[in-house]
Formats: sequence, structure tokens, C-alpha cells
Amino acid sequence: MTQNATKSDLDTAARSKSGPDSLNGQTFLRDTQVAQRYGVSRVTIWRWVKDGHAFPKPIKLTDAVTRWKLSDLEAWEAARAAA
Repeated sequence: MTQNATKSDLDTAARSKSGPDSLNGQTFLRDTQVAQRYGVSRVTIWRWVKDGHAFPKPIKLTDAVTRWKLSDLEAWEAARAAA
């Protein structure tokens, strides 16, 4: 679990379907939201993770919940823009 997050906090974040999840001041995105952000499919996002495209690794919040930190995605975008 993330630092200072209770199981209840994680469960609440996991159930959120309408928008980004927020926990301990950090914003997390689901794979569908990440795919939409980059105009690709969910499969492509997971392929980028698996194939090592320097794409940010997701964070496992619970056994059934995996999210990306928005700050990690923004850092990746900035690094690509600078290249």
C-alpha cells in the first residue's frame, strides 16, 4: 500500500470510475484514461509497459487495482519533448 493510505482509502479510489483517482495528494489514472491521454488503445499502453519503451510503470494500489501516477506520465512527456 502507498504511504499513509488506509485500505478504505484504496478501496474508494479503486471504485472511482468517473475521473482520475486522488490519494494522498497524488493523482492516479486508470489504463483507459492513460490510453485516452495518448490516443492509443489499452493494449498499446500495456505493450509499452511490457516492451520497455521507457514508459512509466504502473503502481499496484491493491491486488485488483493498478494505476499510473499522473506526475510520472507528465515527467515522461517532458523527457520526450526535450529529446
